[in-house]
Amino acid sequence: MGGKKNFWKGVLVGALAMFGISLVVGGVLTATFLYLGGRNMISYSTTANEDSIVDAETLKKLEEIQKQIDDNYLYSDKIDSKSVQEAIIRGYVNGLNEPYSVYYDAKETAALFEMTSGTFGGIGVGIQQDKTSGLVTFTTIYKDAPGEKAGFKSGDIVYKVDGEDVSGQDLDTIVSKIRGEIGTEVEITVVRDGEEYTAKATRALIENDTVHYEMKADGIGYIQVTAFEEVTYKQFEEAMNDLNKQNMKGLVIDLRNNGGGNLSTVCQMSDLILPKGNIVTIKDKNGNGQSYQSDDKTILDVPTVVLINGFSASASEIFAGAIQDYGVGTIVGTNSYGKGLVQGVFTLSDGTCVKLTTAEYFTANGRNIHGIGIKPDVEIEYKYDASNPTADNQMDKALEILKKGM
Repeated sequence: MGGKKNFWKGVLVGALAMFGISLVVGGVLTATFLYLGGRNMISYSTTANEDSIVDAETLKKLEEIQKQIDDNYLYSDKIDSKSVQEAIIRGYVNGLNEPYSVYYDAKETAALFEMTSGTFGGIGVGIQQDKTSGLVTFTTIYKDAPGEKAGFKSGDIVYKVDGEDVSGQDLDTIVSKIRGEIGTEVEITVVRDGEEYTAKATRALIENDTVHYEMKADGIGYIQVTAFEEVTYKQFEEAMNDLNKQNMKGLVIDLRNNGGGNLSTVCQMSDLILPKGNIVTIKDKNGNGQSYQSDDKTILDVPTVVLINGFSASASEIFAGAIQDYGVGTIVGTNSYGKGLVQGVFTLSDGTCVKLTTAEYFTANGRNIHGIGIKPDVEIEYKYDASNPTADNQMDKALEILKKGM
């Protein structure tokens, strides 16, 4: 490793210069908003001073560590400079101790940008993360997709990806490891009924089917939205148009287990339903606000129920909150996740990116639901019926409410 005496100094100057560029919000969001007010979020100088996060004392300590590595570390001649640099930068962002701010290396960045388009190289599974335990599980296995062919099942707990223990990592990071270039293999170890199951799946082009719909009895339409991605608005609009052609008299919109998505997408979808007015407002650290509006070109004029639960987050909460604030539908289920923060994805000079929490959002009536969530108008816990696994008491309640209002 040439010039290793100056290694740490070079790493830090490079890191500081990287973050000192004029940051531009990338055209993605990850948990799950696109914040359109691109600006330089953090300003640094390569000259350390007492106001710097990386101050003179930190630089000195790193130089001391480097000396000990040079003098005493058994494998000092095998150090992978790039890996150490990535670890320093990743640790810098992790040091913010804020769960939604994450650094993505080149591979993770490519997967992240791909993820929000709705088409990607993947294995065809839906996943979610429990906010208390942090466990990541497969919730949906797409039919005939690589994940199904590899033997994965709904309810599997993700343990390792390509041999790496991903326990405790955030959902976006794990997803970025599972997705990748079409035709490449990914090995995943899951825990199922207390036992480990490991299989390899070959990534394929997955067109994320984020909207599922049908016409139920009595003219009640049903639309399930699993995520708010770029493809979702068109799928949702097509579902609405088709159900309207079938003379829909009531509508259930199912946002249970929907962890969020694009801000622009949820606003477009809300605009198909809401009267003219505010959908959501976001405010940055300086109190600067931006409001997203609906027009009155299309307004849903049938009784509506929106189903939510503890895994309905971010964009789902914007949608449900707007429906509730305008009184154009009934919210049914259990309290939502409570994520009222906005993330921006900033592309760095080397093509990697950093996701940072940049703002908070407020529902149409000005509610800040972070840490609180959306409280349903009608609260009902889901009860699993072992004798009838397809039974859904929350859906039954939604249908009951609609029939009374039709």
